[in-house]
Amino acid sequence: MHEMPAEVADAATMEANGFSRLSQAQAGDRGVIAEVRADHANDHGGVDVHELERRLLEFGFVEGARFEILHQGLFGADPIAVKLDDMRVALRRRDAADVWVRLETQ
Repeated sequence: MHEMPAEVADAATMEANGFSRLSQAQAGDRGVIAEVRADHANDHGGVDVHELERRLLEFGFVEGARFEILHQGLFGADPIAVKLDDMRVALRRRDAADVWVRLETQ
């Protein structure tokens, strides 16, 4: 089993260790949530990054939670519908970029 990422790891380190952003996942992809870390550089439509992190965690995007991408929107594949344990959540891809995951190999 792979080790979970350190809090201070940057994007290059995360990718080098086999993690990817949830926003890169496609319909049918499954995996495990590794970390939620809102990026100050991303445009979140006026939502404070700390507020976004809090919301994502409240929705259940927590370390170790299993997910599956159920559906993606017709235009720009946005939003995405995510099955998160026993729940379904619609999420904009720009917000999903702040969720680091390990995808299952198929």
